[in-house]
Amino acid sequence: MKDFSFRNMHSLRQRQRIFFLFSCCACLLWSALPAGARTVVDQTGERMEIPDAPRRVLALAPSLTEMIYSIDAGQKLVGATRFSNYPPAAQSLPRVGSYIQLDLERIVALRPDLCFATKDGNPKHAVDAIKALGIPVYAVDPRTIDQIMDTLLVMGDLLQVEEKAQKLVADLRQRIERVRQRVAKSPDRPGVFFQISENPIISAGKNSFIDRLITLAGGTNLAGTVEGYPRYSWENIMVLQPEVVLISTMAGGQSIAQLKAVWQQWPEIPAVRQDRLYVVNADLFNRPTARLIDGLEMLVDLLHPQATGAASGK
Repeated sequence: MKDFSFRNMHSLRQRQRIFFLFSCCACLLWSALPAGARTVVDQTGERMEIPDAPRRVLALAPSLTEMIYSIDAGQKLVGATRFSNYPPAAQSLPRVGSYIQLDLERIVALRPDLCFATKDGNPKHAVDAIKALGIPVYAVDPRTIDQIMDTLLVMGDLLQVEEKAQKLVADLRQRIERVRQRVAKSPDRPGVFFQISENPIISAGKNSFIDRLITLAGGTNLAGTVEGYPRYSWENIMVLQPEVVLISTMAGGQSIAQLKAVWQQWPEIPAVRQDRLYVVNADLFNRPTARLIDGLEMLVDLLHPQATGAASGK
């Protein structure tokens, strides 16, 4: 038994030494990879040096993976986190854990010369550990639709695809303007309840992306008077009397019919009585990416189907 324990301890020490040596070698390789560097300040105020021309990029959250692909820089990605499912090409990227449980050893093995992180999504201690290995980590913190566009432009600059990012942002702004024009044609502002989770029932409160999208699409977010992500009982919902209910695919259930069936038990609710229950893709509303505008266009179609003109213009 003693001999077995000693061998295990010896093996563990060997693995630790090998990992330490590999990390040191990797750091030397990173310092030699792209020629030239520049000093930048990320969206958290952190000053750092990054390569002039990053070639091996890691996205430490699904939203960041989407952003990089949306500006046509996906060829630079060497890895992504779990649940990076869009676009389809992202599904074949090597995984480095989840955005809240990053796999440091896997990150080292992929030899990135630049990582993108999110301020609120990625744990600070994990980001600090990556930085300690000599890998620059640029953190973003978009909290509004305008800030998402600013982030796309910044990423375009950092990844040397400025024109692609500028074209994408110009297109997004045009689509938002078309939505504004369409909403202006209708004085109606239906009360909307957005269900994120079924048990407990959770909605999206004031200043969330969902709240902003509902307002921009010409609706009234019934949870918009409360900060954060409030919980509701069916008694609360009866008082709110939502005219439109949006059920996120995160809410659970195995089919659209099953998700709707939970609500259909309450015909006293106007949205149930008028058959205005809609199941929507959670990723179009929860991720701070260009696809939020897809969600916006979907919303205006659902809230104002009588308004003339297509929201998307496609």
